[in-house]
Amino acid sequence: MATASKSFESILLDRSWVSPQDLDRARQRRKPGQELAEVLVEMGALEPQRLARALAQEYRMPFQAHIDEHALDQTLVTKIPINYAKKNHLLPLHADEDGVTVAIADPANYQPLDDLHILFGAPVLPVLAPMEVINEAINRAYDNATTTTAEELMFDLDEERLPSASELAAEPRDLLDAEDSAPIIKLVNGILSQAVKDRASDIHIEVFETEMVVRFRVDGMLDDVFDPPKRFQPAITSRVKVMAGLNIAEKRLPQDGRIRLRIAGRDIDIRVSTIPTAFGERLVLRLLDRAQAAVVTDLDHLGFSGENLRKLDRLIRQSHGIILATGPTGSGKSTTLYACLSRINSPEKNIITIEDPIEYQLRGVGQMQVNPKIDLTFASGLRSILRQDPDVIMVGEIRDGETAGIAIQSALTGHLVFSTLHTNDSFGAVNRLLDFGIEPFLVSSSILAVLAQRLVRRLCPECREAYSPTEAELARIGLDPSHMEKQLYRAKGCRACRATGYRGRLAIQELMVVDDEIRALVMANSDAATLRRHCTSLGMKVLRQDGAERILAGETTIEELLRQTQEEVV
Repeated sequence: MATASKSFESILLDRSWVSPQDLDRARQRRKPGQELAEVLVEMGALEPQRLARALAQEYRMPFQAHIDEHALDQTLVTKIPINYAKKNHLLPLHADEDGVTVAIADPANYQPLDDLHILFGAPVLPVLAPMEVINEAINRAYDNATTTTAEELMFDLDEERLPSASELAAEPRDLLDAEDSAPIIKLVNGILSQAVKDRASDIHIEVFETEMVVRFRVDGMLDDVFDPPKRFQPAITSRVKVMAGLNIAEKRLPQDGRIRLRIAGRDIDIRVSTIPTAFGERLVLRLLDRAQAAVVTDLDHLGFSGENLRKLDRLIRQSHGIILATGPTGSGKSTTLYACLSRINSPEKNIITIEDPIEYQLRGVGQMQVNPKIDLTFASGLRSILRQDPDVIMVGEIRDGETAGIAIQSALTGHLVFSTLHTNDSFGAVNRLLDFGIEPFLVSSSILAVLAQRLVRRLCPECREAYSPTEAELARIGLDPSHMEKQLYRAKGCRACRATGYRGRLAIQELMVVDDEIRALVMANSDAATLRRHCTSLGMKVLRQDGAERILAGETTIEELLRQTQEEVV
């Protein structure tokens, strides 16, 4: 190991990475045994990347700013326990004839390098990397290296002994750290880890007379994962209920709870729902990766086409009016509204929401959850919100005439209101509001736009297969035969997409912007078909037409579009 040739403080000062004043303050704040660098980072006076570069120069070591997880030698990774790697902030990268290259964060910690020299039986070549880079790489590397599935963990279950109450209540800081847990706990942890790895949005634990089934919902489609023996049903159910803070003795009533945990370094929020059935309790776990929330709540990442994105971006910046998102359950309506709120969120705006339930936490936004048990409904909550001096309001769903009336009055009194409505297309939203008993002149004067959307599965870029479409296939999605010369893509299946041919989802939309002519039609009580004919005659794209463009772009398939828009008539 090379020793320092130039002091750490001199390097920081020479490069102007810290000021002499910050160094003096750090020396004064430093506690006995605490490193000066740690104090500087805590103060915010020194960036972690610059700290690592300074240490590399001080100890004459190579510096590596990033770690490519695909270039890691997984054979080396699996030889080191994850707890040891995290404790010492190190990760083996690769091996060659010169030795084993290992990324480290603390060059003064020699002992682990001696341990690795003995373990690998080869020279250890340290490279210095920022601590947060190493920690993220450790989580990704060990997540990829964990090949044991929940089904394989099932064979470790002890048939003679079920875990005690204290064992069921044990909670590891990170599920990948749980190495010595009881078999049932390892099985539940394995189910959760596998669900996160497979990008599942929901876990279904279903019970029947003689069997038990675990299913994952991935990209909107449910798929059987494995069938645990029926005799383990009580232990598995109890473990999940303990993690969710539910009453394990109560098996006759539905219960709802939440689980917050870390899996491979990622914060996962899990909403747990249990209901009693004739053969035991049925569980559904809704998973939300909190780290992905920032990406999900970004309009640019939701699949909006250029024209619709420009229109929507203009509409959400209006001072008052209602913008409605419509579609069936699971079509991404709430996510789109979250993205709209994130887009316009600023310190100058007071944004308040009422939701059922709160799915994403938005910084700087006041969020309230309905609670029917104490008579906190959308309508009563919306009345309270109006006394909070809001600029922008989001109502999770308009379910009745009372909520619809208050939302419309809010829009007419100078508030921008976002909400969702259950209709099949954008044109039916007007009629739904009229069915609630809202006067046509109120509807026409308050609604700015109605957005209808669906989620279609995105083709896996690793294995999608090109083919030439037939005239009949093009006709089914409203394309003329001139596109027969263009190659389309279809699903094939590979390891990256779990042999489904699809990976992820994208939104297809139709956006009806309410203009003077539409207002006149609404005042005349025109039906949805009349509104559709008027809008399409002016060039508005309906759902299937927007989806057809995604097919031509190679993003999805004809089968997916037909599955989600089968009720549409073009």
